[in-house]
Amino acid sequence: MLFQIISFVLDVVVGLLTGVCLLRAYMQAQRVPFGNPVGQLVFALSDWIVLPLRRIIKASGRWDTSSLIAAFLLQMLQFVLLWLLTGGKSNPVALPWLALCGLARVVLSGMVGVLLIYAILSWVQPHSPLFGVIQRLADPLLRPVRRMVPLVGGVDLSALVLLVLLQVALMVLSHLQGAGLMLLARPF
Repeated sequence: MLFQIISFVLDVVVGLLTGVCLLRAYMQAQRVPFGNPVGQLVFALSDWIVLPLRRIIKASGRWDTSSLIAAFLLQMLQFVLLWLLTGGKSNPVALPWLALCGLARVVLSGMVGVLLIYAILSWVQPHSPLFGVIQRLADPLLRPVRRMVPLVGGVDLSALVLLVLLQVALMVLSHLQGAGLMLLARPF
């Protein structure tokens, strides 16, 4: 039971920090200004890990490489800690794979979160300043789906379709991550 509690707390804390690092990279790639409350929160929660990495790793193009590497390192740290808590007797070769799967899970979950917030704000507060930021984050995700899904009675169902697709992707990812866990369970 103690392992489950520690695993849960690690998953929440590392997931939040990983998500913030990924959001920082995505906001920079989409050229979303950081002067809004979302941007200020992202900086406050990620500067401690991104700024030291930025001294070592240079940015490439629109993507903030330091934020992406910070997100991966956080996921790697989580799985190394869990591996050590289980005694460290199993094969550590799967740890980078588990970290990549964890990173992908945070990306997909973050996309779900952005879409849910976008949908809710579009119904209740479409004129709030926060909606503009969320809309700039959600539109690149929804654009390809909007090309394929027509309006139904004047209602845009693209967010709903994308949410279903993201849930399917999360299911597939959990099976892929399970394969990594099976590899980790094998002794050296």
